[in-house]
Amino acid sequence: MKAIKASVGRVLPHNAKILACDNSGARILKLISVFGHKTRKGRYSAAGVGDKIKASVIVGKPDMRKQVVTAVIVRQKKEYLRKDGTRIRFEDNAAVILKDDLGNPKGTMIKGPVAKEACERWPNVAKIASNAV
Repeated sequence: MKAIKASVGRVLPHNAKILACDNSGARILKLISVFGHKTRKGRYSAAGVGDKIKASVIVGKPDMRKQVVTAVIVRQKKEYLRKDGTRIRFEDNAAVILKDDLGNPKGTMIKGPVAKEACERWPNVAKIASNAV
């Protein structure tokens, strides 16, 4: 997992509702925790674009509901700054569900754009992305 070159703010707090933008069967996820995020005592972890998270499926197919899954954040509403000075933001907060720790996505296609920072960090997600912005 590579480092992100942009200054992405961690804006999705604990218990945030996130759309699943792949065809894995889940529709809405609830953020439980963020992998590799260290915080001050008593502070909840938060996630941003490119972060690997643990989430619970709230809305989706009956066999997917109430499952705890691993996912990667690919879009966020709050704008962030890239190294070249441009600011980028998306219409919604979205994630892609992973099936293993190697970063292989569970679905076979991603609906909507994917942030370039997430594609650089997760190359297997970039393979099925229709367009990287």
